Amino acid sequence: MNETERKDLINYRLSRARSTLNEVSVLIDNELWNTAVNRLYYACYYAVIALLLHNRIKAQTHGGVRQMFGLHFIKTGIVDKELGKFYSDIFDKRQTGDYDDFVDYKKEDVIDLIQPANSLIEKIENLINNN
Repeated sequence: MNETERKDLINYRLSRARSTLNEVSVLIDNELWNTAVNRLYYACYYAVIALLLHNRIKAQTHGGVRQMFGLHFIKTGIVDKELGKFYSDIFDKRQTGDYDDFVDYKKEDVIDLIQPANSLIEKIENLINNN
């Protein structure tokens, strides 16, 4: 991938993060709580992928993305530990909601995730745009 393609992919991933985050309001309106948690996770995932791409850090799996994000951005203090904990938590919630039986998130669960998801995406946008 050349430099132009890499930058285009970074911008696409950031755009996808925002558009996926915007989907959550429709899911909330329709009381689709587990799907809303899924989309909140993916919104954050797309932003984290953009950050890794921006910094030329490779990861092959969702777990690898979480690991590389923690290693290069949380442990170094570039991204606040609370946002790192949030990303790990939402990763686990998405896994649980998608794959475990008898898991039904509630409105409060989803509402409590929106602000930190937005904060994480904003932080990543700032890191990319100011670097």
